[in-house]
Amino acid sequence: MSISWAMIFEIIYFINVILAIITVFRQRKDIAAIWAWLLVLLFLPIVGFILYAFLGRQLPRNKMYKVKSNVTMQLDELLKRQREFLGNESLPADRVSDSMKSMVRMFMTTNRAFLARKNRVKIFTDGNQLFHDMVEDMASAKSSIHVEFYTFYNDKIGNHILDQLVKKAKAGVEVRVIYDPFGSLGTYRRFFKPLLDAGGYAEPFLARSLFTDFRLNFRDHRKIVVVDGKVGYVGGFNIGDQYLGWKEKFGNWRDTHLRITGSGVFGLQSQFTLDWNVTARSAHLPTDHVDSKYFPLTHVKGDSNLQIVTSGPDSDLQQIKMGYIRLIQSAKKRVWIQSPYLIPDDSVMDSLRIAVMAGVDVRVMVPHMPDHAFVYRATQYYAHELAKIGVKIYFYQNGFLHAKTMVVDDNLASVGSANMDFRSFKLNFEINAFLYDEKLAKQLADIYEEDIRQSELITAKMFADQSFYLRFKQSFSRLLSPIL
Repeated sequence: MSISWAMIFEIIYFINVILAIITVFRQRKDIAAIWAWLLVLLFLPIVGFILYAFLGRQLPRNKMYKVKSNVTMQLDELLKRQREFLGNESLPADRVSDSMKSMVRMFMTTNRAFLARKNRVKIFTDGNQLFHDMVEDMASAKSSIHVEFYTFYNDKIGNHILDQLVKKAKAGVEVRVIYDPFGSLGTYRRFFKPLLDAGGYAEPFLARSLFTDFRLNFRDHRKIVVVDGKVGYVGGFNIGDQYLGWKEKFGNWRDTHLRITGSGVFGLQSQFTLDWNVTARSAHLPTDHVDSKYFPLTHVKGDSNLQIVTSGPDSDLQQIKMGYIRLIQSAKKRVWIQSPYLIPDDSVMDSLRIAVMAGVDVRVMVPHMPDHAFVYRATQYYAHELAKIGVKIYFYQNGFLHAKTMVVDDNLASVGSANMDFRSFKLNFEINAFLYDEKLAKQLADIYEEDIRQSELITAKMFADQSFYLRFKQSFSRLLSPIL
């Protein structure tokens, strides 16, 4: 009895279905991700499993346990010492709204994020000025420079910063670098050899290598710089020529970053310490006590209050997403959002929908050009959905918009590394500064209004008038949004 090709195909497909079900359900995932992966595995036999190997697998349990246990034990100790240094002052009741108090409590409960008071904060929207100031701060370092970036490219600005780090290491300053090997694609360990030879340290996040670990998820998307424990940087810029507008593909690069002096630097130093200790194989930073070298007691004459908040796949709480939702829920007048990727989950969509129906001025700004095709089409889909419910959608025209900011009413804002998408909410390690300050909120609102002058307002009708093929690509990309 001969077996036909049709029968062989049916047998292979049946086996593929069984393996797809086993593969997807053997690890804990949310319902949206389960259905998205089933769609990929069932409709793309063999190819789907290759994609799953890169994008679908979880981090090893022992690695995740190491991250979670270190974060829990070490951050408790650091927070205790920070409170000893900074005292337990709370903001004056007459200067803090109830919504602000509730946000502070929420982050302290979910993220052990203490309220950092009386900081000085400078906002950067231009990479040239940012890196100029950052290099100057590094040049003045006396004891330590700690650097953590998703992207640290081997290009002009990357080598310029590396040269400065090597110079300081040779002068006896402790220099440590964490980089993500996927985000820094093309930058290999040998790039950092001059720093290692000078006595510095450089490690890929969680000691991962693209040659031994093919998972493209669970990236270190944080951007942290801490100098002498006194000056900190956090925001959306990475280290690379494109972030200064030197790449023709993107042209002008529009991003937002912060320079912080004051007690807020404690939060950045704490997170770097934790990330370093779960990444490095040796030369761990002390966590059984707060060394004045890394957490010096400084007095800064500032008036900005903030919390440094982190999130990542080591926790199910999605702390930064919770912060975004709480900001939206607290809004009385406006919610202005900037994000290069717009792939919100149902909870964020519902929050935005409720805000619009409550009469809040909700605006979302995204880039007019793609850097990832599927992600961009999914962004267009969600932009259309939001436009239909009354959200004002702006497509930024002057180059690539990479800022991750939110401004709420007149006194609340967020700036950091987390995009408004599934990946930042669940799959990446992120860090944001949540700001409780009228002056900073006004500065960010003024910047937003300037960006609007270089943007195009896209209405629901303009989306509806797009070609059937374009709308089909957007809808199809949306089906894969939980795994993009």
